[in-house]
Amino acid sequence: MSTKVTGDIAVSLEGVTIGYDKKAPLAKIPSLRIKNGEILAIAGPSGIGKSTLLKTIAGLVPPLAGKIEVCGARAPSKPYRGQLGYIPQRLGLIRHASVFHNVLIGSRARFCGPIDLFASKEAKEWAKRSIIQMGLEDKTWEPIRRLSGGQQRRVATARTLAQRPNLILADEFLSELDEETMLNVIQAVVEYSREEAAAIVLIEHDIGRARRIADRLVVMDDGRLNPFLSETKTMEVRM
Repeated sequence: MSTKVTGDIAVSLEGVTIGYDKKAPLAKIPSLRIKNGEILAIAGPSGIGKSTLLKTIAGLVPPLAGKIEVCGARAPSKPYRGQLGYIPQRLGLIRHASVFHNVLIGSRARFCGPIDLFASKEAKEWAKRSIIQMGLEDKTWEPIRRLSGGQQRRVATARTLAQRPNLILADEFLSELDEETMLNVIQAVVEYSREEAAAIVLIEHDIGRARRIADRLVVMDDGRLNPFLSETKTMEVRM
């Protein structure tokens, strides 16, 4: 099944206000466009709305104002099943289930129908490949509850890669990883973006690390997204 979408823009925000209370919005974004195959990192202090922005793009939190289009679908419509992959801070793993079954949830979203009772051969194959990519093959049948925090983050990343999405939203997905493991995870995710022309939007508190991963880095502060690497032209952020 193809992961490609028509058009050049993966995410488009126009006149968007995010938050949970119209009287106290977290941020206003006049315009933000992210192209297919581009990687955008968002940095900034804690508690200012970075995760809320990611949830808004994912369709989990409605915008207070403005228009959002993701993978060709304009909110409140959702992208087609499997097009959007999301790695939240709390990961959302099933703790009593094995690594394989957690990762299979991702590949099923792309390669199986919503009412299919059994996973397809293709879904199982992509789950196995993604587990190997994350260096977790020796943990394939271990329940999540027995894994370290860093290992669980790799499971969540494997679950998303197995899904083969057009857009990945990742919230601090590199935290709790040692340097070597972090580099391996970064390499796998960046290679996926380049090979599949998948857009990635990630939240990263470490600006140095964000600059190594992203085509463009923006900083959220004082209710705005401010360009950090102004010389990079691959993404458009207009304030």
